[in-house]
Amino acid sequence: MPFDIQVHPWVTALLAALVAALIALAIHHSLRAILRRVVHRERAHVLSAMLERTQRAAGFAAPLFAMQLVWSGAPDTLDSINAVRHVNGVLLLVAVTAFVMGLIGGIADGLIARNPSNVDDNLHARRVETQTRVLSRSAQTLVLIGGAAMVLMTFPGMRQLGASLLASAGVLGIIGGLAARPVFSNLISGLQLALAQPLRIDDVLIVKGEWGRVEEITGTYVVLKIWDERRLIIPLQWFIENPFENWTRTGSQIMGTVFLWLDYTTPIDPIRVEAKRLVESMPEWDRRVFAVQVTDATDRAIQVRVLVSSLSAGANFDLRCKLREALVAFLAREYPESLPVVRSAVPAGATEVAEAL
Repeated sequence: MPFDIQVHPWVTALLAALVAALIALAIHHSLRAILRRVVHRERAHVLSAMLERTQRAAGFAAPLFAMQLVWSGAPDTLDSINAVRHVNGVLLLVAVTAFVMGLIGGIADGLIARNPSNVDDNLHARRVETQTRVLSRSAQTLVLIGGAAMVLMTFPGMRQLGASLLASAGVLGIIGGLAARPVFSNLISGLQLALAQPLRIDDVLIVKGEWGRVEEITGTYVVLKIWDERRLIIPLQWFIENPFENWTRTGSQIMGTVFLWLDYTTPIDPIRVEAKRLVESMPEWDRRVFAVQVTDATDRAIQVRVLVSSLSAGANFDLRCKLREALVAFLAREYPESLPVVRSAVPAGATEVAEAL
């Protein structure tokens, strides 16, 4: 039974689109297989990460691109061919946008993988990770905005709406600018942080009285992991406009202090010898800095400071706690009279009066 003449062009176009999509998928899988072999042989971290992050988007973009070529070559007399072209074009733009974002993310992941931070001296690795993550997320944001704008521009109604908004400007433009100011200010702040690097991933910071490590830097905020497992979320712009402490700005090595308040009769040399013996037996000490000094004296006690160094802030905190406990136990055992006491003068004759009462 013969088909209607209006059906044949669509059948031909659909078959051509199906064949083109299959060929595109075959080429896509072949190229990925070749690239995976190259990655396995050369151990290319960047290329491997790019392949991993773009696998799904490329799998959609390749057949959509081939089908778009078929729809473009199809006769304009086909029913609804313009709608099919438009839908396919929109899907292709979405897939290409996702592919480019994945490509940027893969480059970032590869660069970070080439510079692992699980080493003792990880300053360079943390610098690379911070710059890469912030710049890649900023670039992905721009690509997403550009892709969304291109998709909207394919709709005639949206183009007219955009033109009318741009023409009207005035109050709407001012309101839009004010509303978008936090977004763009955080984006610019992120670029400043990535380039100047006042803070990096895994840096130890003191922010608003809280001690913690930089766990994540996004395009709009920084996640600070507090020592008690809480998370402090801080906008990027805050770090540009406010001062904060960075304990690992030039390196992870750090010094810490142990303060002891003792009686004036306390001998300092035995404490110095014992503290030296203790730190030498503790693995948290990096053998760079050690000192025992009397740093203050009040009307009731003296202040003895033990200064020690470690490779990281966490190790230094543990070292100070262990050293403080050991020194207190040593003083209580060997020099109990050195612990702070409150003295009071008893007037002459007061003892006899108390006994008589």
